Amino acid sequence: MWPAPLADGAGQRPPLVAVAHGSRDPRAAAVVEALLEEVRRARPGLPVRSAYLDHAAPSLGQALAGLGAAVVLPLLLTEAYHSRVDLPSALNEVRAREPRLRVRYGATLGPHPLLVGALERRLAEAGVAPRDPGTAVVLVSAGSSDARANAVVARVAGEWALSGGWWGAVPAYASAASPTPEEAVRLLREAGAPRVAVAPYLLAPGLFADKVRRATLAAGADVVADVLGPAPEVARVLLERYDAALRAPAEAAAS
Repeated sequence: MWPAPLADGAGQRPPLVAVAHGSRDPRAAAVVEALLEEVRRARPGLPVRSAYLDHAAPSLGQALAGLGAAVVLPLLLTEAYHSRVDLPSALNEVRAREPRLRVRYGATLGPHPLLVGALERRLAEAGVAPRDPGTAVVLVSAGSSDARANAVVARVAGEWALSGGWWGAVPAYASAASPTPEEAVRLLREAGAPRVAVAPYLLAPGLFADKVRRATLAAGADVVADVLGPAPEVARVLLERYDAALRAPAEAAAS
């Protein structure tokens, strides 16, 4: 059972290897590294490594090199193609080369109540009072061809709306689904929302975040919050996913 000893036999907890999608925009990797620094501060002594599926280094194989055991966690906000196919495929390739490597594969970051807290933190930083009844919120995710992932985002927005305070909260998708962020802003304006704030359900800056900001401000949004980034709530979720992976039966956690 875990904690499993590492290659040096130290018996310490296995490293947390966080895997992000990766981006050509250097700001994205910088935010991922800042988030992992937040994780290290929250749990001193836990080895933490980053990895990227594309566009940035290190790859998953490079991040796992030299380890006897690890907990691999997807730095993704919803379960979709990357978490269900791409990352497990990359992990299987590493296992084929390193059959003695013991790996636990954890859950995506979202959905999680702490992420709603992080969204509200970013809105507050942008000048939006928590649960302001005069403000409608557009929750914007990257969007996915997987309808299940989009449904999760819609559910988060619906629960946010029902939790009280806001004038309303609706989902929007930067790609692959509708409404688009600008459509959602216009619909809220037409419905009479006194103020519209956009909350990007995005981990890091990049093409989607920039596009969302430009398009929603042009459509009439009053405020666009920053991406989640290295919010302490996100770091706490990552550590919860790490602990849950360690507690899970080996067969379930390794798939």
